[in-house]
Amino acid sequence: MALRVNSNLAANSIIRQLKTTTRTVDSGLERLASGLRVNRAADDAAGLSVREGLRAELSGLQVNTRNAELANNLLQTAEGSLNEVNATLIRMRELAVQSSSSTLSDSDRSSLQAEFGQLSAEIDRIAQATTFNDQVLLTGFGNAVDATSTAIAQSDTTGVTNVAISGAQAGTFTFIDDAGDSEITLGNGTTTQTINVGTILDGTVVATGTQVVANFDRLGVQVTLAGANATGATGSFADGDLTGTELVITEGTGGLFQIGPSDAAFNRLEVSIPDLRASGTELNLSSASVDSLTTAQAAITSVDSAITTVAQERGNLGAVQNRVTFNLSATENRIEQVAAAESTISDADIATEVASLTRAQVLQQSATALLTQSQNLQATNVLRLLGFQPS
Repeated sequence: MALRVNSNLAANSIIRQLKTTTRTVDSGLERLASGLRVNRAADDAAGLSVREGLRAELSGLQVNTRNAELANNLLQTAEGSLNEVNATLIRMRELAVQSSSSTLSDSDRSSLQAEFGQLSAEIDRIAQATTFNDQVLLTGFGNAVDATSTAIAQSDTTGVTNVAISGAQAGTFTFIDDAGDSEITLGNGTTTQTINVGTILDGTVVATGTQVVANFDRLGVQVTLAGANATGATGSFADGDLTGTELVITEGTGGLFQIGPSDAAFNRLEVSIPDLRASGTELNLSSASVDSLTTAQAAITSVDSAITTVAQERGNLGAVQNRVTFNLSATENRIEQVAAAESTISDADIATEVASLTRAQVLQQSATALLTQSQNLQATNVLRLLGFQPS
């Protein structure tokens, strides 16, 4: 290689290598200090893009677990109050049975009625006082069935005695019920479900004195159909009676839990709790009394119906709580796996980084020493060529 004074090519080469090694040392120190392999987009452009998506998903999943836990707390609050309502109704039934006996005088029944009325008022108070984060739960929470829906309003023709919803969307649902095919179709224009009712009918009608439930589980709607002479029914159902009638579900306050990370219907859980006041239409105890033998006997049936309603609602709430618990387990598993994937992309391998840093530091030190040597050696050779003796 030619000897030059103005340009030290060997030194330039060493400087270039030194700069590269220094950048490696700086990067290694940064990764070890932060614990991250990707500290900026330049470290791994594609990896950073994937990592940020995973971080967003992970953040959403973590919020979902909190949502689900709070949902369970809310449901348990409602169910706990219903437990006390149930105990109150059982006491009211005891009073009704006691008052139904001719061994009591009217004066005795007046005393029983005083307690009976207080217990009924207490059920109303519990319903109004059961709140979660300032939301009243037992006076109607979530979507509700409009009582003016033709399927219900025309119950003397349709035989519909009750409609229960569990996670049903708000909107207008229309029945298609062709006579003789033992099938009922219900849909809201977006989602439709057809069920076979042949197994629950006695031929083409509901058996006399009984009631059956047509369960549209994918829609979250359960329709109770009565047979002739069924208790509390003004009509009876025969195959084909529901066709063309409508079921209107109105949107209520609350009742929707976001338990998934994205804006999709399957990531939301809708819960409905009806008005469970004693004076409400579900328990319907506003006119019940035990102040006479006749009314006390009728009160037994009314309270029995209310006990069944409360028990069914508690069962619905328990089913939703179990569903939320399973959702929590699934979400926690997803969090674990997504966090592992994000860690694979983002986190630094400390052992690898330490080895790389040590190698880069050795090369940096050796390059620094060689740079000094290359500068001195080049100058010494030029001086010797010119006849000078370097000191």
